[in-house]
Amino acid sequence: MRIRLVKKQTILDFTDKHPRSKSSFDLWLSLLKGADWFEPADIKSLYGTADFLGKGTNRVIFNIGGNNYRLICSYYFGKKNVHLYINWIGTHKEYTRICDKQQQYTIENY
Repeated sequence: MRIRLVKKQTILDFTDKHPRSKSSFDLWLSLLKGADWFEPADIKSLYGTADFLGKGTNRVIFNIGGNNYRLICSYYFGKKNVHLYINWIGTHKEYTRICDKQQQYTIENY
């Protein structure tokens, strides 16, 4: 199924503020554009460094730009599309801070 990224503007805003991240997120987006997922394992197949957050959750974290940036998303497999919702985006350092507070499982900034 095709992927529908909800709030792509969040990524564009982030890359405007962090210009060095642009090429890494452009690559991530280009892979997503051609993706065809039918189950969560397909996410990991496309993005080998992706990790699922907790057993039974619908959250995935993407390591982007050689692990310099992190993107937390929720996903929902619908009848026609996979909906990918951006929950959080930031640098690796910022991600470490939210992990220290155990917020990576519940954060919903966007």
